[in-house]
Amino acid sequence: MLTYSLIIPVYNRPEELRELLGSLLAQHAPAQDEMRYEIIIVEDGSTHTAEEVCQDFSDKLPLRYFFKENTGPGTSRNYGIEQAMGDYFIFFDSDCIIPPDYLVIMHQKTQQYQLDAFGGPDASHVSFSILQKAINYAMTSFLSTGGIRGRKKHLGTYQARSFNMGFSRKVYEATKGFGAMRVSEDIDLSIRIREGGFKLQLIPEAFVYHKRRSTFADFFKQAHSFGKGRASIIKKYPAQFKWVHLFPSLWLLALLSMLPVYFLWMGLFQLQVAVFFLYATLILSDSIAHSKNLWVGLLSIPAVFIQLSGYGTGFLKGFFSK
Repeated sequence: MLTYSLIIPVYNRPEELRELLGSLLAQHAPAQDEMRYEIIIVEDGSTHTAEEVCQDFSDKLPLRYFFKENTGPGTSRNYGIEQAMGDYFIFFDSDCIIPPDYLVIMHQKTQQYQLDAFGGPDASHVSFSILQKAINYAMTSFLSTGGIRGRKKHLGTYQARSFNMGFSRKVYEATKGFGAMRVSEDIDLSIRIREGGFKLQLIPEAFVYHKRRSTFADFFKQAHSFGKGRASIIKKYPAQFKWVHLFPSLWLLALLSMLPVYFLWMGLFQLQVAVFFLYATLILSDSIAHSKNLWVGLLSIPAVFIQLSGYGTGFLKGFFSK
């Protein structure tokens, strides 16, 4: 019988954690003779702690709560592993909602394909706000930078993301888990897992609902961090560079060039306007096709533009900084 440790770092987000734990109550777990699971909550030095929330669920879920000083998500996940008893470790972000059949699917697929490590995509929940759905679209669409997060097909070698990721104890012993990077530590670990000869695979059916940020300002900051993280990964692993990584920065430079081009070359300016208008139209139609909602489609246009701008500025800053 296999044991799975669900490890969830949390920082000043007790109500998000309450919703996540509530979703775990509804899990359709496999038969007890097949697997069992435990939940490890790692409070990463929060000032607004989730201890009371965990106490509310302690008699309903196999849950253990730990408080530690603030060191970041990667080292907090490693701390959770050190407390865990599982054969496999599964990681969620505190702003996730877990579908009721997640554990059943994950258990079946990891055993079917004999996986050492795996990751799953994210999706938009019906309870999400219009803005959250638009941001989720920006993070999962091939028309932005997020295609590998939410689709069965993806560009390049698959790299798991820590909001929905798992690996075996054997992988942890070989890789020592997450590094000290505060952003893109999951990509760094995915690379090291593959370099260690382990089998890492996307399980499309093992998705989670991921709320992400609730304002465009916070979303820009998050995308900016992702861009810096990608630049750091390329510096550390030059072979990981793909030309597609330059798209957000090139898109941003093209956008910023429109004002001087307007004064210098009207024909080129009109072409730029036409290209951006066509791009916005594609985003609108694709988002509406996925969400079946006009307002989600309309908000997806600024969401994608903000994501590309944030990612592009972060990538340029990270690439040219020491």
